[in-house]
Amino acid sequence: MKGNGKTENKKGKTGAGYGKGKWREIIENGKSRTFLLITIPIVALFFLFNTLPLIQGVVYSFTNFRGYGSYDWVGLRNYIDLFRDARVGNSYLFTFKLAVVTTIIVNVLSLLLAMALNSRIKFKNTLRGLYFLPNVLGGLVVGYIFNYFFTYILPELAKLLGFEGNSMLANSKTAWLAIAVVCAWQSIAMNTIIYISGLQTVPEDVYEAGSLDGATGWFKFRHLTFPLIFPFFTINLVLCMKNFLMVFDQIMSLTKGGPAQSTESISYLIYNNGMSGGQFGFQSANAVLFFVVIVVISVTQMTFLGKKEEQL
Repeated sequence: MKGNGKTENKKGKTGAGYGKGKWREIIENGKSRTFLLITIPIVALFFLFNTLPLIQGVVYSFTNFRGYGSYDWVGLRNYIDLFRDARVGNSYLFTFKLAVVTTIIVNVLSLLLAMALNSRIKFKNTLRGLYFLPNVLGGLVVGYIFNYFFTYILPELAKLLGFEGNSMLANSKTAWLAIAVVCAWQSIAMNTIIYISGLQTVPEDVYEAGSLDGATGWFKFRHLTFPLIFPFFTINLVLCMKNFLMVFDQIMSLTKGGPAQSTESISYLIYNNGMSGGQFGFQSANAVLFFVVIVVISVTQMTFLGKKEEQL
């Protein structure tokens, strides 16, 4: 009888364990099914509004499509014409000049601000919030505000100081500088936050050990701080270059590509001539080429800076 009782007890425990395992399996399957149901609509929307237009753009790049009506296949003619078009070439030169200069300005100023805001000063959190405000505003909003500033306020201030009261946006030699100022003013905020995050990962022990060896000022930054925040420098450099190469809102709100097409970025040229200029197929080819250029530049930056990280 005792033996039978033990056997029944074991069977009961086994049955309970099996029941728990079964319920756990059902719950896990339910979770997997739920995650799948959540993922499917997201993937469908991504394909519908991102991947499908990209595929269509590649297809249209091999046609003479004007944005309406019928079209014919032209093969690689659009891509060949891109390298012969002086307007396209000028837009690439302007965009690269703007991107390189603004990337340097933004990263230098962001790093200086980050170091200042990471130091032991009063109202540190308040100042961080104030410096982040430009990033909250939309690019078009910021552009139209600065458009008014460069067109009306700055010329009047120049007249009061005895200079010519011409708008920077009306001169092809200074218009790109005004665009660079606006791009930098808005982008510094996010880059500063990223650098602050990097600076907060540097252990105090490193600085204490460095101070024992006499590391101060520039030597301390060069040999202690910068190598430890180099991954954050890589992130900022890649993001800045990509974002400034794709500049559009500031061009749209400040100059619309003028004066005399001197500030026509690649993105604005693709939009303007593709949507309203009857060059949808040609500018689709331009967009595909531009996409390849950005990918190549970003991968090159990541590869080169990744090797630098390993050396540091």
